[in-house]
Amino acid sequence: MEKINGTPELDKCIKKAFAPVNFVGRIDVLDMLIKDFNQFLAFDDWQVKRIGKDLTFVKAGSINFDQHKSEVKEDDFINREFSNISIERIGLDGIITDVLTNRFDEIQKCFKAKSWLSVIFMSGSTLEGLLLGIASNKPQSFNTAKCTPKTKEGKVKQFHLWSLSNFIDVVAEIGLLKEDVKKFSHALRDFRNYIHPFEQMRSNFFPDERTAKICLQVLNAAVFQMTQNKD
Repeated sequence: MEKINGTPELDKCIKKAFAPVNFVGRIDVLDMLIKDFNQFLAFDDWQVKRIGKDLTFVKAGSINFDQHKSEVKEDDFINREFSNISIERIGLDGIITDVLTNRFDEIQKCFKAKSWLSVIFMSGSTLEGLLLGIASNKPQSFNTAKCTPKTKEGKVKQFHLWSLSNFIDVVAEIGLLKEDVKKFSHALRDFRNYIHPFEQMRSNFFPDERTAKICLQVLNAAVFQMTQNKD
């Protein structure tokens, strides 16, 4: 590392070490490793950023070096209780609110029926619908965020071209979701990708009640926080 420090080879080395292709089915693990590594890069005012399957380097903002002390554990997140959860209170268009509310109710039924895959897939799609609805209500905030996705020409992508990962990162940046929900939302996003049977087979992914509970809790927490922070 000392030999290649300050050369383009260092960038190649870091990208190779954190290559997403080596973390298929474990993207949440990769994101945590990158997060920890960025604490060291912060001293040089840089950080590694994963955008889908690609890695890039960006200027580091203010980093809390004690963040691991307040990081929410999985059990604490699952056991958290939320009151007055209502998609209607987020303030989206009436039609999409009705559709999302019906989906939210159906997810509860799937959970009671122990249909774990259905809970995961519907939680992911419902979260994406919620975030797209909020983005449509707050286009200026979403389009001017630092991590807003752009085309190769540097233009902001239209919302229908955004990935769920893009929406999660931006909604957290503008303060509608807290860091803990952002983290578990990315886990939900990764699980949702197993909607493709061959991807599920390749990764040997067979979710249980705990996995489904985490995904449902992500949706509960997101709805609660977006309601609290909508103004």
